[in-house]
Amino acid sequence: MSTTGPGASLRTTIPIAPSLDSTLATARMPRRERTVERRTLPVTVLAILLGIIAAYVAKALTALIGLVTNLAFFGRIDTALVEPAGHHLGAWVIVLPIAGGLVVGVMARWGSKAIRGHGIPEAMEQVLLNESRIPPRMTWLKPLSSAVAIGTGGPFGAEGPIIATGGAIGSLLGQVLHVTADERKTLLAAGAAAGMAAIFSAPVSAVLLAVELLLFERRARSLIPVALATVTATGIRYALEGSAAVFPMQPISPATLPALALYVALGAVVGIASVAVTRLTYGIEDAFERLPIHWMWWPAIGGLAVGLIGYAVPQTLGVGYANIEQILSGHTTLAFLALLCVAKLASWSIALGSGTSGGTLAPLFTIGGAFGAAAGIALASIPGSDVDPRVAALVGMAAMFAGASRAVLTSVVFAFEITQQPHGLLPLLAGCMTAYLVSGQLMGNSIMTEKIARRGVRVPSEYGADYLDRITVGDACTREVVTLPAAQLLATTRAWLFSGDPDAGHQGYPIVEADGRLVGVLTRRDLIGPAERGAEPLRALVTRAPAVVGEDHSLREAADHMVDEDIGRLVVVDAAEPTRMTGFITRGDLLAAHARRLRESREVGRAWNLRATRAPAGPTP
Repeated sequence: MSTTGPGASLRTTIPIAPSLDSTLATARMPRRERTVERRTLPVTVLAILLGIIAAYVAKALTALIGLVTNLAFFGRIDTALVEPAGHHLGAWVIVLPIAGGLVVGVMARWGSKAIRGHGIPEAMEQVLLNESRIPPRMTWLKPLSSAVAIGTGGPFGAEGPIIATGGAIGSLLGQVLHVTADERKTLLAAGAAAGMAAIFSAPVSAVLLAVELLLFERRARSLIPVALATVTATGIRYALEGSAAVFPMQPISPATLPALALYVALGAVVGIASVAVTRLTYGIEDAFERLPIHWMWWPAIGGLAVGLIGYAVPQTLGVGYANIEQILSGHTTLAFLALLCVAKLASWSIALGSGTSGGTLAPLFTIGGAFGAAAGIALASIPGSDVDPRVAALVGMAAMFAGASRAVLTSVVFAFEITQQPHGLLPLLAGCMTAYLVSGQLMGNSIMTEKIARRGVRVPSEYGADYLDRITVGDACTREVVTLPAAQLLATTRAWLFSGDPDAGHQGYPIVEADGRLVGVLTRRDLIGPAERGAEPLRALVTRAPAVVGEDHSLREAADHMVDEDIGRLVVVDAAEPTRMTGFITRGDLLAAHARRLRESREVGRAWNLRATRAPAGPTP
């Protein structure tokens, strides 16, 4: 039907005349979202290249850590990764972490302050605030500073530095090439994940780590490149070092129901412990902030604590991978586990709080593993418990990382991949999810996000499907559209706008010819503004083809189209017959679509009315 005056409503579809076909050809339609975009292929090729680079960088970093460790503790030139615990330096061992802290402090002050800490929060901050642009100098400053810190006895693992280094290399590649900010984020995550996969032969957990801590999404455009980067890096590690488990265990048996219940309880306790560990670490960092000396000297002070603790308990020095192997073997005493847990926690939390360079995963695994193994020994003494102390150790180490970092799926799969024990998956899932539940109830931020949250960075904690992507435009648009005749004079229209007519309060109006042909869309500002053009018909004010959207487009595509066109409303056309206008959609309609989402997430009620389904009572006898 055609309009005959101001405020006429479109209650049936308006056919668009064939003469408008050329206009429709230039009409601005939304860009269709693809599951796998074309640019995913070149980004994937770059990610595979990153996987190759990260594998060899990981190999070089572990060799560098081994070189510094051998020189510092044994006075020999060797790149083999060794544990400092077998040194014969006596009390001189206290000096080495201090010296390493001094070097790291100097590198941080005159190189880059970003090398301080374990690297993942800094990478997250660059992703969230700086379009994934990491300074190029981090590609060599972070591994070098970490090698010095760990090689001189720092109680850290190599995984944090290589994750940060791989991410820096990916970011650098994304800054050199012509890519989008989202693609640069994917390359950063691919480099980081590939580095982790190359260290631990853990490709799946590396992908999950990227999703949970760096990508903040799970979409094909990022998942495919990151996954293939980790596959490449792991394949190269297999070729260089073999495919055996990084932390081998003797085969474990399937968990019984009583044992599972106790692993759940263990996960809850470890979840509480992970909160305490996180708060202790940041409490120590706050204490360093109050020191009346420059932060450059803090790593040396932290090194003093590392040296003193390492002199008393040598097993706390260095990466500590041998400790994890020993814990998982089940051949440890309760006294040793308690000592290692407390000493490693003290050494690592002080060192990390001082701002030196190092990782968190291996220390948390050591602390959680020792705690879990000790608890497992105690629980195994209960008749009928069926608890395996080795499984309890595995649950403890993974649950500690899950509770502290909130990377819960990463924790479960990582513990499985490094041990290659399939029967450990069920206890791991039980313990890690319980720790995650408890930690989430007790602590707002994680050990990964607390630092940047204090600087005002809001970190996404949940990644849900876009609700607007679930609803089509046809389901949400307004069907009763107020249209204006194209031949109507502007002065007449302006008078109608101020007449008080209820239909005159809209912000945009489709302009149609007498035969129903759509000419374009004019906003209220267009109609009120040009006072000197009052004698002109409305069609003269239309200067460009209308921005339109199909009924089968999603609201997400419609919203993006509005942003691209810098407008607040779109003409809706029939999906089957794109020459017919069927409605109108505005920003308000997009907001109204969220009403159902809020109702589904907030309203509590019974979906099944028991009273309504109960049979009517019979007559009373």
